[in-house]
Amino acid sequence: MADKKPDSPSHEPPRGPILVPVDFSAHSEAALLLASDFADGLGCKLAVLHVVHDPQNMPGYYARMAGKKTLTRMADIAGEMLDEFMAKVQKRHPERHALHKAEVLLVKGIPVTRILQVVEKEKASMVVMGSKGATGLRHLLLGSVAEQVLGLAKLPVTIVKEQPKY
Repeated sequence: MADKKPDSPSHEPPRGPILVPVDFSAHSEAALLLASDFADGLGCKLAVLHVVHDPQNMPGYYARMAGKKTLTRMADIAGEMLDEFMAKVQKRHPERHALHKAEVLLVKGIPVTRILQVVEKEKASMVVMGSKGATGLRHLLLGSVAEQVLGLAKLPVTIVKEQPKY
């Protein structure tokens, strides 16, 4: 029997959770579904993250719920939206076990920075996130959060586009 070399690749399943940053979009839902398939197949946990960001970056982002709750803190509104998003996806996909056992995280800050911090804190094994694929001048000036995470992360990152509806 040959001894395993210390520098040979390990074929053990990932130990940390699969982190799925979401923004409540259809792209995020597609990423969440793919990540739940990965988690079920690999036998690891799923961590769903939403970053509450400065409204100067995206004014009106939480506006759809803020109308009836004008004095509610932005983090509270985002928390309600995250709970509703998860409940909606779980209801539509009762067969996805990892999705129903997912840890849900809500943090404040700049999305790219906070996603990478949560990766480290949670010891994530990979990141799966959606992207709408912005193009043109806006993309050149800002870049997408997904692209920035892809470029800066030190672990596997999968970018998911919304699945076409036929």
